[in-house]
This record gives sequence, C-alpha cells and structure tokens, in this order.
Amino acid sequence: MTTKELYEELSYVNHSREKRLHYANLVIANPDLIPELLNILFMVDDKISCRAAWVFEFMCGENLEASIPYLDEFTESMHKVHLDSAVRPVAKVCEYLVQAYYSKMDNKIKSALLPKYKERIVEACFDWMINDEKIAPKAYAMNTLFLLGSDYDWIHPELIIILERDYQMQSSGFKARARHILKKIKK
Repeated sequence: MTTKELYEELSYVNHSREKRLHYANLVIANPDLIPELLNILFMVDDKISCRAAWVFEFMCGENLEASIPYLDEFTESMHKVHLDSAVRPVAKVCEYLVQAYYSKMDNKIKSALLPKYKERIVEACFDWMINDEKIAPKAYAMNTLFLLGSDYDWIHPELIIILERDYQMQSSGFKARARHILKKIKK
C-alpha cells in the first residue's frame, strides 16, 4: 500500500474505538505501512494527519515494540505536530514509551529508548505544558515528565514550578492531575 492509498484509507477512520483499532491492527499486520503512516502523521497541516496519529496511538497501545525502528523519526518530528486532535495521541505515545521504559517488566523499549529520544520527549512534554494545549496532552506530559524525573534531577523542580504557576488558571482536570503529580513528587 502506498502513502496515497493509506491516506485514502485513513479518511474512513473516525473517533470510534472500533475504526481506530481496525486500522491499528491493519498496520500491525503490515509493518511496512508504519513509515507511510508516520509520513501522513507528520503532514502536520492536513486534517488526515490527526487520523494517522489516532491509528499510530492505537498501534502503540496494542504493540508498542512495533514503533522501535521508527523512534528516531517519531521523536525527531513530534514537536511539529500542532493540531489538537493530533497532539493528544502523540503525547499519549510518549507516555506509553516512558511507562514501558520504567516498567518493572522486561521489554525491548528499555534498550531502544535512547537518551536522545528521552531528551526529545522531555522537550516536547515541557512545550505541551507551557503552551496553550488542551488538558489531555498536558496530563500525559505531566506523567511522562514525572517518570523521566527519576533520571534527570532537574525535571521535577521545573515541573513543580509550572504546575504551581498554572494551577489557578487551569481546568479541574488539570488541577486533579497536578495535585496527584505534586503529591508523588513530594514523597
């Protein structure tokens, strides 16, 4: 399947879990589609890029290790994503990667998530925290940064500053997640 053919297929993806999962399983069954999916995901001004992001998130939720050969490309370009419905799944994939990296269970992400990838994730997460993003990417970023703070001692103090500074101006969802993260940091 070419990028053009996959692009056309993605027009059938909608918000339903069923459709996202269908196309995620299609990509998992045909890993040669992953580079095409990422090409579409990083067409950041195109609305179909959001659908590619949804499928990539579901693919990673089902089989995160399938993303390993593409971590360089993904982490290199993820900061370009700016449409709200694409930022959320990209932030979620970052959270998946970091959760797998710090998991007690053995997995291939632990050796594949190189320091340069983690640094790119840190940068993107802080951008989502300080920019005018919706609550979901901020919530995923908070959790991701909290976990990465165990390897980078400067992250938790910076995260505390942002959470405390923005606390009063944010939604109740942000406040609830911020309280949870601040409590975990201060333990």
